[in-house]
Amino acid sequence: MAERTEGTMKAFVMKEIGRVGFMDKPVPRPGPLDAIVRTTSALICTSDSHTVKGGIGPRENLTLGHEAVGVVHEVGDEVRNFRPGDRVLVGAITPDWGDLASQNGHPSQPGGPLGGFKFANSKDGVFAEYFHVNEADANMAKIPEGVTDEMAAYCADMLSTGFMGAQNGRIPLGGTVAVLAQGPVGLMATAGARLCGAGLVIGVESVPRRKKLAQTYGADEIVDFSKEDVVERVLELTQGQGVDTAIEALGTDATFQTAVKITKPGGTVSNTGYYGEGEFVRIPRVEWGVGMAEKTITTGLCPGGRLCMERLLRILQAKRLDPTHMTTHSFEFGEMERAFEISDKKLEDVVKVLITF
Repeated sequence: MAERTEGTMKAFVMKEIGRVGFMDKPVPRPGPLDAIVRTTSALICTSDSHTVKGGIGPRENLTLGHEAVGVVHEVGDEVRNFRPGDRVLVGAITPDWGDLASQNGHPSQPGGPLGGFKFANSKDGVFAEYFHVNEADANMAKIPEGVTDEMAAYCADMLSTGFMGAQNGRIPLGGTVAVLAQGPVGLMATAGARLCGAGLVIGVESVPRRKKLAQTYGADEIVDFSKEDVVERVLELTQGQGVDTAIEALGTDATFQTAVKITKPGGTVSNTGYYGEGEFVRIPRVEWGVGMAEKTITTGLCPGGRLCMERLLRILQAKRLDPTHMTTHSFEFGEMERAFEISDKKLEDVVKVLITF
């Protein structure tokens, strides 16, 4: 990359729909409650690809990325819990905690649907040498000793979203769970289901590497949709009952319908998928009990906030989970264009791409 001028930084941006690249931007400054973080590690997410393809509408020179850790560079005058030099994790979701939606128990939705999703949506994201954090005391967490930057970066979204899927699924102790798709979120939903006490975890996946990872993270059975009928096999594994909880972790109409079909009456379909295409998601009428089978559908955007991040970091510090098995590729920030291409086009059997700064 070319030399930058003083007071500026390199950022990897969505120049317009379908086009990405580097550009110079001013180093951000904090408001009284805010912080500026110097980025040390970040992860590329499939939703970055959705954004570039127009999933949230047109954006011009928007800095991408929402999964990162770093070192506090500067804080506002009213920040109390952090100082320059602190190693911190920032959630992908950075809510406005005074908003009425937050006060009503839905901090990911302030200002309207998905309003807590600020990075690479309503403000510049984290694929830059520095990034801005609103309400720093509430939206950052200190990374404890023994937890690497790479491990901590997974808490920003993958653990937060996957575990949300498991928790929203209302898994009974010893219950049966199916996780549809074993991408990074699905893998962490599988791990979350195991941590929540599931007695049988079924992973639905066809890619060999992801099937193996699913077993690493706690799947008891793997159903390969390319070789067998998912509904028939899940019903066989559950003695014809269906699962207590089906977690949709892909974001397609077909997988959502399958989730409804394999969930027993009275069970829960927990949706974590990002539906980037299509106008409608359909519910299969008969398997829904023509609307009366008492199948609950829950949805959510990964929760943000310091308390959530501290809990996730505690799991890593206690060595109950190592998310870094999902890191298949690692690049320096200057190689971001190639890294994004690999993630976006699903090249080289990629699962998750780590960026170091």
